Amino acid sequence: MKVGFIGFGAIAQYVAQKLPEIDGEIAFVIVRPGREDAAKQAMGAGIETLTSLSDARADVVVDCAGHAGLREHGAEILRAGIPLVTVSIGALADDALRRELTDAAVAGGTQLHLSTGAIGGLDAIASAQVGKLEEVTYKGRKPPKGWKGSPAEDVMDLDNPGSEATVHFEGTAREAALKYPKNANVAAAVALAGLGFDDTGVQLIADPNVDANIHEITARGDFGELTFTILGKTLPDNTRTSALAAMSVVKMIADRNRPIRL
Repeated sequence: MKVGFIGFGAIAQYVAQKLPEIDGEIAFVIVRPGREDAAKQAMGAGIETLTSLSDARADVVVDCAGHAGLREHGAEILRAGIPLVTVSIGALADDALRRELTDAAVAGGTQLHLSTGAIGGLDAIASAQVGKLEEVTYKGRKPPKGWKGSPAEDVMDLDNPGSEATVHFEGTAREAALKYPKNANVAAAVALAGLGFDDTGVQLIADPNVDANIHEITARGDFGELTFTILGKTLPDNTRTSALAAMSVVKMIADRNRPIRL
């Protein structure tokens, strides 16, 4: 199975390392102009680097380049009939982009696959949505340093956070996804599985008393109630990237070759 990549960061590198275990190989890596050498250093000297899909083809392409990568290359890949796996789920809070990608997938006769990322339990929420789903909330809790480079810096001192947990964002999943593009993909995934971006409540918390990224989902409806919590570890080589997010991409690729899928 030939796998293309958008981007070559921590998730892309993890997935590339796992490809031989699932009968896969790198087809190409799409990068920004001028980043070809850096991509080869990260992903392998012999890889083909591209700045757009053009005439290149693969069995599946994985988007690991953030919201900008999905915006720039997603529609072209889908129109070419190539399945696309993305971890940049928060980008779909932009309704115009979501429509563009939907239309491109229909035109190409393929699908945009949303990786479950750093969270689980989405299958239960999606099933519950078939009945009446009354409430879904998501809380994301990280050590203060995990919020560096985000809008949390505008409302608190992440280097001197004090001893108590601080809620630095409270609002809808749409607001979280658009305001925190690097931190709220999980909130977006929860929203898409259940009540949508505008009816899913989100809290983002900086907590000096934790040393893991903690994701908590609660839901209530005709099915009953659920609470789901993950204490996620990060990749050893990148403390800002969820290990489970990278693992979920590998599983999604591997599932394409499995006769029985869960």
